[in-house]
Amino acid sequence: MKAHQAEHAVATMARLLEVSTSGYYAWLSRPDSQRTIDDRELSERIRHHHAESRGTYGARRIHADLLAEGREVGVKRVARLMRNAGLEGVSRRRKGKTTRQDRASAAAPDLLERDFTATWPDQKWVADITYVPTWQGFTYLAIVLDVWSRRIVGWATAPTLHTQVVLDALNMAVFRRRPDAVIHHSDKGCQYTSIAFGQRCAETGTTPSTGSTGDCFDNAMAESFFASLECELIDRTRFATRHEADLAVIDYIEGFYNTRRRHSALDYRSPIDYENDASSEAA
Repeated sequence: MKAHQAEHAVATMARLLEVSTSGYYAWLSRPDSQRTIDDRELSERIRHHHAESRGTYGARRIHADLLAEGREVGVKRVARLMRNAGLEGVSRRRKGKTTRQDRASAAAPDLLERDFTATWPDQKWVADITYVPTWQGFTYLAIVLDVWSRRIVGWATAPTLHTQVVLDALNMAVFRRRPDAVIHHSDKGCQYTSIAFGQRCAETGTTPSTGSTGDCFDNAMAESFFASLECELIDRTRFATRHEADLAVIDYIEGFYNTRRRHSALDYRSPIDYENDASSEAA
């Protein structure tokens, strides 16, 4: 009735709804309950955290944000208030194919065998390539991800799909992390089975590993990152130039994914927070 009183007479609506006008006015003048006041305040915090997540978080990650600021609230309540506010997280889509196998090249054996667990940093890395569409054509992104913390430790972009882009991503990872002995796992794409890539792995003490061709489960962790990138950035943005896309991807990786994005596998911590917490516990 309150929402439509500018269009219809209160007495008419009360008669149709079989309520008393005095009861309606008594309800209208009644102060909000404490639950309503709390929901209103909580909804504002939910909007804040949803905006901070770049509009990507669903109820569980928003719930983790609220717990981190000391608010004891249930996931179901967060989900209800998000629905009422018209807020929702983003959903993933299937990744397109970028793997091109060179059958003349010898591929490294599969050293992970779908075991995407690690007990210390830089024990296992996974790597892959995806594409980002722009009005100028595709820009390609190669990444190296640390299995232990889910952190992107190396990345590179290029306008063409060639071996140098995976070499650049590997070089960044090695420079940043200085691993003693790490397994580098990828698919059997020709970039990862090339002579140049094999030589660089030997020079850096990196042990290459490859899964089977065309099987996303053999490199599931890298695929999972790309699924997040695509639904949280690429699917929601139109890029005019490759340069514009490159800047947005770098900002997503370093400004959001590594530093702020909460991961369910890390007890809803970001990769960098997870690494910092592990360092503090070890000290």
